[in-house]
Amino acid sequence: MNLRLSLFLLLLLSLLAACNSDSGDVPTVGFVDAFEDNTLAQAKDGFLAALKDGGFSEEAGTLNLIYRNAQGDIPTLTQIVKYFTSQQVTLIASNPSISTITALQNTDEIPVFMMVSPTPELMKLEDAEGNGPANLFGVGEELAYIDTSFSLISKLIQPKGVKLRVGLLFNQSEPQSVEAYDRLQQLATALNVDLVARPVNATADVQLVTAALLNEGIDAFFANPDNTVFGSFETITKACDEAGVPIFTSEAGLVARGAVAAFGADMYQWGYQAGEQAAQFLKAGSTEGLHWEMVKVRQRVYNPEVATRFGIEVPKNYNPITQ
Repeated sequence: MNLRLSLFLLLLLSLLAACNSDSGDVPTVGFVDAFEDNTLAQAKDGFLAALKDGGFSEEAGTLNLIYRNAQGDIPTLTQIVKYFTSQQVTLIASNPSISTITALQNTDEIPVFMMVSPTPELMKLEDAEGNGPANLFGVGEELAYIDTSFSLISKLIQPKGVKLRVGLLFNQSEPQSVEAYDRLQQLATALNVDLVARPVNATADVQLVTAALLNEGIDAFFANPDNTVFGSFETITKACDEAGVPIFTSEAGLVARGAVAAFGADMYQWGYQAGEQAAQFLKAGSTEGLHWEMVKVRQRVYNPEVATRFGIEVPKNYNPITQ
């Protein structure tokens, strides 16, 4: 009996070794989401679609995917990245900026392909010479595009004989959120708009801070591009809807979730663009010639249902959002 058991175990180990050998040439992608979010999910779908179109998918047996979601917990996010590095994944796909920053803090060897992230400069990742991390790839975004969305507010909303007041939440711990706030402060001054801003650094505080902001008598709310707003957008939308305050944003993905209009990156295409670059890396087995890119596809979109509810007539060059 012991001999038979030994032979069985030896056969089992041989089969496992063979399986590992067969999958040895299959690349492994570690995909990390910082939190659960419908907007971020579009970028993930785009990324995986681009990999599949490039010949890499789990269905075809040409890709191993390790997907993890930190559910908004920073220590968990760090653990996920450390797990990816321990597994020696071929590349890390990071979504959004906090995932990108965490990945780069924990590895300078594994290529990191970012999406829904700002430029390395805005993430404060550049060195003294202005160079970003050598292992950073994927697709980033600058802040200039938010001017169009913010300027739209004053064109579409005319407060009754008073100066327009726009509310804003920003996360002091996110460099790109602070940069966006500073930029919007200057733009608001140029547009003769009162920007009523409140800091909020945790999703648990969003409901209370949003309520306080609405008590300031704002005419509209601008959804700042940061992770806290993304993760708490339904809470913000519910409060603003009850107060009769329309929401504008620079993020096209948030329009489907209740904002009036936006001019910004198409989240699916953002992820797809990053996935195309990742597929190129997997095919070549090298990052030579690759570098992080700026978002290519932006769109002007509006939510017809929300616009009608608030009696807002959106310009003809804005297209209705597709669900």
